[in-house]
Amino acid sequence: MHFCAALDRKPQMRCVLGLFEGVVTGAADGYARMAGKPAATLLHTGPGLANGLANIHNAKRARTPMINIVGDHASYHLQYDAPLTSDIEGLARPMSHWVKNIETVDDIVSDANAAYIAAVATPGIATLILPADIAWGDAAAGTAVRSMMPPVPSPSAFAIAQAVRALRSGRRVALHLSGSALRADALRVAGRIAAATGARLTAQNANGRIERGAGRVVVEKVPYAVEPALEFLKDIDILIRVGSADPVAFFGYPGKPSRLTREGCEIMEMAVQGCDLLGALQWLAEELGIPASAHIPVAERTEPLMWPRSGRLTDGAIAAIVAARMPENAIICDESLTSAVEFYSLSKASAPHDYLQITGGAIGIGTPLAAGAAVACPDRKVIGLQADGSAMYTIQGLWTQARENLDVVTILFNNGSYKILHGEMRNVGVEDFGRNAKRMLNLDEPGLDWLALSKGLGVEAGRATTIEEFSRLFEGAMSRRGPYLIEAVI
Repeated sequence: MHFCAALDRKPQMRCVLGLFEGVVTGAADGYARMAGKPAATLLHTGPGLANGLANIHNAKRARTPMINIVGDHASYHLQYDAPLTSDIEGLARPMSHWVKNIETVDDIVSDANAAYIAAVATPGIATLILPADIAWGDAAAGTAVRSMMPPVPSPSAFAIAQAVRALRSGRRVALHLSGSALRADALRVAGRIAAATGARLTAQNANGRIERGAGRVVVEKVPYAVEPALEFLKDIDILIRVGSADPVAFFGYPGKPSRLTREGCEIMEMAVQGCDLLGALQWLAEELGIPASAHIPVAERTEPLMWPRSGRLTDGAIAAIVAARMPENAIICDESLTSAVEFYSLSKASAPHDYLQITGGAIGIGTPLAAGAAVACPDRKVIGLQADGSAMYTIQGLWTQARENLDVVTILFNNGSYKILHGEMRNVGVEDFGRNAKRMLNLDEPGLDWLALSKGLGVEAGRATTIEEFSRLFEGAMSRRGPYLIEAVI
């Protein structure tokens, strides 16, 4: 409460309320991915932190700069084991890159400064625990500590030389990218290298942010499913990691490999997350003797993208319509899971846009991620591709969108089930589902009333069951500002 009261003395801070901690942490992730600087969350004791941990996990996987401020009991009160007493540090550490408990009032400034540096320099999750008596205590007079950021590390000369040798070896090589290597400027350098050497450009399956569309270098993601991923990577002899991890299956499956590269593929790490990935790619291009003026292949929109005009609404039709008709500089927040798998390939030559997706597999990020992105970029249209099952985890995010009047259009794919789990059942060899299994996977009896849910949370909504209805609703949503939800029944 003392922290909340102190916010009134900092009017330059924008305070955004989420009705559930998972909304708060998901929105902080979306804000930081687009703003390029940390968002701060305010959570209450261990249970409040626990409610937000799933989306902190996603943010950690996205290497999002985030500062979590977690209030705790007064330090002298902990010995009495009051109902909310918990091991906050134990809860925070697995999902954080840096954790600190503030021990004295006079440590607040230096510890807050250290949390900021940790979030930005890692980049990643910094969790700062603030006991109540520290919050209300009297600090000695002093000056604020200036944040002295450490220099951004560069890859080693050995790693660059190793990559040069690989690219000159005559073997089949891929530059495997993630993090800031997927921004437009870094992709242009990677595109020059690929064009000059014949290397492929690939991206790991889940990434925090990709700048893509017409005029930008195309990078293909490793598919989610094991068989397509194995096919995608089968011709790679050497995979050079640039801010990325090894390509591995999302889960272990009976009789299927965990590693997605073929046996005998050599994997080398050129630069890790936290490095200057743009600088690393520029250094590699220089060592290869590739001039800045060299040809860069980009996605070209030589003719209008086509989309179906009539008929029953399908997930493929929705993906095609959004790819063809989204505005320039849109931000796509994708938690469609199984429902818009075609969107990524269909939109490679769409209007330039940013693509944000679920990174850690913890569902319930889409609605708050879109809210945070809209706070960071109020002049850009945000389009959420949202599966129905995962939407229910953080549906309260619609209320935040309404309260802040955020320019977010949510496309709610209503297939009445956790369809991705149907697929996972088949992946482990179960083809026939009985009643009990179906009751664990389907969202029926009763079905969810998305129009009522959305309007009850303050967001106007419409329902589409045909391509004509969806096209009309989507066109209307693109021409107006403010939050809107389209229930797409597929």
